[in-house]
Amino acid sequence: MNMTSKKKIDISIILSVVAFALISIITIYSASTYISASVGNLALKQTVWYIVGFILVFLITKIKNRVIYQYTWILYIISNILLIALLLFATPINNSKCWFTIPGIGSFQPSEFVKIILILTFGIMIDKFKSDYINPTIKEEFIFLLKSLIVLLIPSILTFLEPDTGAVIIYFVIYACMMFLSGIRLRWFLIVGGILLTVISVVFGTYFLNQNLFIKLFGTDLFYRLDRVFAWGTGSGLQLENALAAIGSAGFFGHGFNHTPIYFPESGTDFIFAVFASNFGLLGSILLIALIIFFDMKLILLSKQKIYSTDKYVVTGIAGMLLFQQIQNIGMTVGLLPITGITLPFISYGGSSLLSYMIIIGIVMNIGIEKNKRHYYTQ
Repeated sequence: MNMTSKKKIDISIILSVVAFALISIITIYSASTYISASVGNLALKQTVWYIVGFILVFLITKIKNRVIYQYTWILYIISNILLIALLLFATPINNSKCWFTIPGIGSFQPSEFVKIILILTFGIMIDKFKSDYINPTIKEEFIFLLKSLIVLLIPSILTFLEPDTGAVIIYFVIYACMMFLSGIRLRWFLIVGGILLTVISVVFGTYFLNQNLFIKLFGTDLFYRLDRVFAWGTGSGLQLENALAAIGSAGFFGHGFNHTPIYFPESGTDFIFAVFASNFGLLGSILLIALIIFFDMKLILLSKQKIYSTDKYVVTGIAGMLLFQQIQNIGMTVGLLPITGITLPFISYGGSSLLSYMIIIGIVMNIGIEKNKRHYYTQ
């Protein structure tokens, strides 16, 4: 047994992120044709955010995950305070209070970081529960689920009020993925699923059968959110129709770099895949999706290796979140899924979102390093 420390970085993950960075910057530059000049050079800004992000990855690998886990509950409390502050003090942008405006820097969106903090929080909660109860009773599982639901609902309600429905959906996806891995009894998923299905049926039923009653009960804000979602079902809406036209006309090789043939809103964020597909065609789209699948598989394979239990739960939450966002974003862009405002990780423009994903990379790199050390110590 050799006790000499060994630090091994998974280069393939870093190279994947570098590839994402190049694709993101190139595509955002191409999308700038239809983006207002008042927002500045988004491709340059994204480049700066990526540089800051890689510095952040380096710092996190120096800090180590065990230190981050020690302060997770403090980060959770701070994140909820920020969400409350948004509702009280933030300046509305497009009728939403989702961002703090920082002069000279840009905007800061706390909900992007809440996703990561929830993953860490649930990872710690599940690990402690599994350590405290080897064979938990139904009552013990119920109490644990109740506590975890409270942890989930506090930021979910605050984020929904901004409103940012897409982020709330991601919170619940993270929770579902991590709770499923926790090994709790299947009956709880059936019970919660039944309750959610009932509530959703009542809401949707009222929406379709009596829209005036729906507005009285739930307000115009939720009505317009659902109206936007269900516009997908008919294929209507400028955003979706023009995105489909841009993708459909691209052919196998695309229109070429910086040749997006038609305008559609949110081209640099929500619908960035349509810009990429129109520029680089079916071939480019296949290569991008292959890169995404390769990256996701690295995370899934890491979660199946001999790593610390908290790390296993955290990686599962990360993989579940990214997979959902990737499928949802690409699916809504090509008209297969409802439009929810969920961006494409590592590709869409956004300083807060990108930095949150780079934090993920730092955490994943630490898990890989610790895994290699454990393996090395046992040789």
